[in-house]
Amino acid sequence: MSRSYVVTGGGRGIGRAVVERLLGEGAVVVAVERDPAALTWTQGHSAGARLAGVVGDAADETVARRAADAAQAAGTLAGWVNNAAVFGDASLHSATTARVLELIAANLDAAVVGCATAIRRFLAARTPGAIVNLSSHQARRAVPGCLPYVTAKAAVEGMTRALAVEYGPSGIRVNVVAPGSVDTERYAHFLGSQQPAAAARIQRQMALLHPLGRVARSAEVAAAIVYLLSDDAGFITGATVPVDGGRSVLAHDPES
Repeated sequence: MSRSYVVTGGGRGIGRAVVERLLGEGAVVVAVERDPAALTWTQGHSAGARLAGVVGDAADETVARRAADAAQAAGTLAGWVNNAAVFGDASLHSATTARVLELIAANLDAAVVGCATAIRRFLAARTPGAIVNLSSHQARRAVPGCLPYVTAKAAVEGMTRALAVEYGPSGIRVNVVAPGSVDTERYAHFLGSQQPAAAARIQRQMALLHPLGRVARSAEVAAAIVYLLSDDAGFITGATVPVDGGRSVLAHDPES
């Protein structure tokens, strides 16, 4: 049977790039997306029956089960990518505690549900499997105002290490990819909402934040994710792999 994969947040950006790359390698892919409009590109796709879309919240266990069922009906479930994310800023001095916790859960819950669903299916089928969780450079280098996102992504990295230790003996690998800034639809929309001079200034600033002098392309992040899903990464687990153009290791020279 073909290998099958589930990719949450698979309709846009990094998620879509992962879906396309897996399809290019002959896999079956189920893309989970909360926004139905983000899955319109899957209709009439050249991959045909190897691509399926599931509309719903990745943090909903019913949705996760439907995605897993669809993947297993079409092949052997081999991997799961927890890419779905919610971006919401809040600070403790201005937001309620309940709101901060809500925003943390918005990013953490989907990863927990995805990991739980994948692990249970791998164990029940007695097959090995790989999970890749998406974190961020912000898990290590926080940005003011982004407390919920930073906290959730740090928790995802800790969960990844714990799961790698607990389920490694069952042949289940769990890793993290931590991107820097990425040229996704969201990033392009943000730049497009600025005046030309402001957009140019932001792009110059982003280039300075990354030693490679630019933000990432979605396909570059997807390549790392798909590698970690592959047999070539068969002895890698519990790792956090930065795909950030060096942003997480940059220390500005005070004399520059």
